[in-house]
Amino acid sequence: MASDKALQKADLSLLRLADGTLTVRLSGEWKLGKQLPQGEELRGKIESAETVSRLTFDTQAMTGWDSGLITFLMDIIDLGSEMHIPVEKDRLPAGVQRILTLASAVPERKGVRRKATKTSFVDRVGESSIAFWRSSLEMVGFIGEASVAFMRLLVGKAQFRPSDLLLTMQECGAQALPIVSLISILVGIILAFIGAIQLKIFGAQIYVASLVGIGMVRALAAVMTGIIMAGRTGASFAAQLGTMQVNEEIDALKTLGISPMEFLVLPRMLALFFMMPLLSLYADLMGIIGGLIIGVSMLDLSFMEYYNKTCESVHLNDLWVGLFSAAVFGVLVALAGCLRGMQSGRSASAVGEATTSAVVTSIVSIVVAMAVITFVCNVLHI
Repeated sequence: MASDKALQKADLSLLRLADGTLTVRLSGEWKLGKQLPQGEELRGKIESAETVSRLTFDTQAMTGWDSGLITFLMDIIDLGSEMHIPVEKDRLPAGVQRILTLASAVPERKGVRRKATKTSFVDRVGESSIAFWRSSLEMVGFIGEASVAFMRLLVGKAQFRPSDLLLTMQECGAQALPIVSLISILVGIILAFIGAIQLKIFGAQIYVASLVGIGMVRALAAVMTGIIMAGRTGASFAAQLGTMQVNEEIDALKTLGISPMEFLVLPRMLALFFMMPLLSLYADLMGIIGGLIIGVSMLDLSFMEYYNKTCESVHLNDLWVGLFSAAVFGVLVALAGCLRGMQSGRSASAVGEATTSAVVTSIVSIVVAMAVITFVCNVLHI
């Protein structure tokens, strides 16, 4: 058995004749999956030998071959051409000769193969900076076009179908209620549970209602709803517009004289602007209910105690801040999703990248906007 395996192993040996001919003897199976010798091994042996006038092959001991042999022979032919040594192929199998003739019928164009180049750190920083600057300019330009489209809407000149707006509002609003309900109740439960552990030490369990109420109404409901809509609706916008780019539907709209900003972006932006405050208001209620569950079940508070403390702690200013934040987040999510969709390339992978980028951009925008709103409210003592 060991001898049979040895015969099947691909191997080569060299025989140098007196006239300078170097014969390459091939033995065993030259197939993919086997450990095949490399052309570089033969280069070293040729360079170490004396003057070589030509290269020939002896394949009598070879038991099988496939494209692995062809790849090796192509390397040998390239090596012979580089070292100015004629390579004779007449002693190779007829099938191998035909494939080699076919492979060399059309010469390889120069510059086709990619050469591995190492980019320096300075070059990478420069390329990233240029890409960031271009992306910033595109973002500013897109926001400007969206603002112009909104102004045309105010004067009644915007070109879009009201049915598209109503359909998008349904997708962004009613169809998002289940996931918003689940996340908001869980956030309220978690917030109340964390607060209860600390407040229970001081016997101040009743302030769990204040913690959950103010936290949900003023910030958390809007932020969580915005993140949900970024992953759900913003990604959907990017995928829809990216697919339209692939199918050249946006180019068709431009050809017909219809502005894509007004026909595609404006309805989506208005839908999220109108629906996000309503979803945030609903999330406020669900979060307070989640805190109520913990307050009644773990802290021995009655329903009326929790309700009265919530009404006492949460003011109308908190509600307006939360609703304003939600409206801003809605516009940001819509702009980020539509921007990445309009920037998408014309391939399936580009649509996936645009969807991912839309979610990341939306979440980052929400966090930055929340920080700015919080700072402004602190300065204005709201």
